[in-house]
Amino acid sequence: MAKDSFKNRVNVVYSTNPGFKYEEESKDQADTLPNKQQQLKVWLEKNGRGGKTVSIIKGFIGTESDLEALAKTLKTKCGTGGSAKDGEIIIQGDMRDKIMDILIKEGYKAKKAGG
Repeated sequence: MAKDSFKNRVNVVYSTNPGFKYEEESKDQADTLPNKQQQLKVWLEKNGRGGKTVSIIKGFIGTESDLEALAKTLKTKCGTGGSAKDGEIIIQGDMRDKIMDILIKEGYKAKKAGG
């Protein structure tokens, strides 16, 4: 058992049974939907970022590795930095129009949302 695996235990604090197995939460990742079935929303956000503007892509359904691959493509084509975490892609700067063009050319359903 891993060092921090106790954090994933469910419904048991302690057991004296030597053959007892802890129940653990499963982290099932959804299979990645095809590009045409993805419904992505491109947001522009400035709050809580020290006055810097970022473009955020939300609504991606799929594995973490596919999310990171899409983020890498967008960062490369926009020529800027960013990150992918928690099911969102964050691209530095106001790149919504450029991101929309790239996503539509890749076959995604994308639309602008928010500010």
